[in-house]
Amino acid sequence: MQDHGRRHTVRLLSDPQDLRSGDILFLISCTRILPPSLLQNYRKALVCHASDLPKGRGWSPWVWDVLRGAPEICVTLLEAAEEVDSRPIWFKERFRLQGHELADEIQLRLFQTELRLMDRAVEEFETIHPQPQTSEGASFYPRRRPEDSRIDPHATLAQSFDAIRIADPVRYPAFFDYRGYRYRIRLEKVGPVQAAVEVDPPTSADREPHEAKAAP
Repeated sequence: MQDHGRRHTVRLLSDPQDLRSGDILFLISCTRILPPSLLQNYRKALVCHASDLPKGRGWSPWVWDVLRGAPEICVTLLEAAEEVDSRPIWFKERFRLQGHELADEIQLRLFQTELRLMDRAVEEFETIHPQPQTSEGASFYPRRRPEDSRIDPHATLAQSFDAIRIADPVRYPAFFDYRGYRYRIRLEKVGPVQAAVEVDPPTSADREPHEAKAAP
């Protein structure tokens, strides 16, 4: 996006009330549904949604997908409208998961993917042919609540690992209730496990004391 900033006027806004007009409005991590009175001031209003639409419409789709064992995350760039995640699709891009990524690592991958999709939208703005969505195969995810980060204290760590690693450590940290108290879980990745090094067992000669020899 830095290159586009040299050729276009780019503004970063966090409050919808500051919106004016322009060619493209990108809605990134926007938790509000903007009214047509704001969207119509732009030639196109586009939103990034982390699911393979029309599957996974709604809220926090990548979180729900990881909890269901999805091996990859799809990010869709589509046109924004009051009817959530239902407008024509511009592009999709996928990235694979290894099964160990924490929430912040996945969010970084999402942001990098969103930047590439926005770059592509700017480059192909005049030639793009958006693909209309159908309702066939559509699904909808509900908004996640703090209660969704509850961990069963009687489950094994392996059973709870995905729920712990994708929990937002700031807004919705993983937690569990046990013996009359509530506990929050903060998961930190230290690094890859080093492969074990095999060492031959000591021989009888290694165990025998060595005699000191005086130099001649």
